[in-house]
Amino acid sequence: MLDIKWIRENAAALDDALAKRGAAPQAADLIALDERRRMLVQALQDMQSRRNAASKEIGAAMARKELDRAEALKAEVAELKTGMPATEEETRAVETALTDALARLPNLPLDDVPVGADESGNVVARVVGEKPGWTHPAREHFEIGEALGWLDFENAARIAGARFTIVKGQLARLERALGQFMLDLHTREHGYTEVQPPLMVRDDAMFGTGQLPKFAEDLFRTTDGRWLIPTAEVPLTNLVRDQILEGARLPLRFTALTPCFRSEAGSAGRDTRGMLRQHQFNKVEMVSITDAESSVEELERMTACAETVLKRLGLHYRVMTLCTGDMGFGARKTYDLEVWLPGQDTYREISSCSVCGDFQGRRMNARYRAADGKTLRFVHTLNGSGLAVGRTLIAVIENYQNADGTVTVPDVLLPYMGGITRIERID
Repeated sequence: MLDIKWIRENAAALDDALAKRGAAPQAADLIALDERRRMLVQALQDMQSRRNAASKEIGAAMARKELDRAEALKAEVAELKTGMPATEEETRAVETALTDALARLPNLPLDDVPVGADESGNVVARVVGEKPGWTHPAREHFEIGEALGWLDFENAARIAGARFTIVKGQLARLERALGQFMLDLHTREHGYTEVQPPLMVRDDAMFGTGQLPKFAEDLFRTTDGRWLIPTAEVPLTNLVRDQILEGARLPLRFTALTPCFRSEAGSAGRDTRGMLRQHQFNKVEMVSITDAESSVEELERMTACAETVLKRLGLHYRVMTLCTGDMGFGARKTYDLEVWLPGQDTYREISSCSVCGDFQGRRMNARYRAADGKTLRFVHTLNGSGLAVGRTLIAVIENYQNADGTVTVPDVLLPYMGGITRIERID
């Protein structure tokens, strides 16, 4: 969430940043709402002050036997008491409207983010590794998995409907190995603290990270009003909500392997084959809580942590700097890691690492004490996939496929596979 005080002082900068995101100007409307709120607050304070003063004057008038004066003051107090509830109600309505408008306002991109309308404006930052050099035809992951008998889309659809997958046998073991490998890497080498967070959260947690109110249709809600997490970013980031942290403790770094749940409301007809776009999937998430000075540098570090997973797995990928029109709602700058999928003959996103500045910190009321020991500032937050486990499984299947339909297990995963070196059909 952006600060209305900053907006009042930087109206042109706000509208310029929104234009880069392809959004209409909003500064004038927001400032007008804030002006109305201020006017109502002042009017209410004036009414309260006058009511209190008139009440005191009544006693003084009575003591002086000025009965007419006392009656006039009583009538004035009665009129103020009658008018104040309406003013209070209007004040609440305007404050709610302003808060909602600010809550729906996207974050402002950093100056070095490329300007563009959509993904066509994204910029390649670097390309790492080489595409597979084998000559046999490349098949997609679902063809390979179904032929091996370890991917079952038919039964998944029968049990749960579209956009679900049953992973079995050796491929299930491989997916579990991927998640464990990622967690071990991030906790042992990258300094993240492993967390097992709740998979259901309340409204204020979703609001804190920016999923609510704007993206409610992308989420699953339980019958008691909780939300299934779309990413572990939500509970991990909210670990610091409503807290004041000592600046010396920062950065805090958390990681978690969790199921994630998304309605995919806007993806009808996209990636209907296979397991690229699912209602339920596993993901290793990384979250960092930093001070204002360190957050941009932390983005480079976090992205490198995610890249290490791909490098250790020997997967070819590229890093994309997202343009202003393709960034997420809460991001100031985002790098997408796109892995090469031979079966699709294209790159597909496998991780997204973003710095959010104090956008989420302000929504969560999460602050830290600066070096002077007195000044309180909102924390800066970052989040990134390290990696999406299901998509990494897809990448391994397609990049390590063999001509005979089997899949070689990458060397780095062998310690997790219980002696299995090749994924093959077992009849």
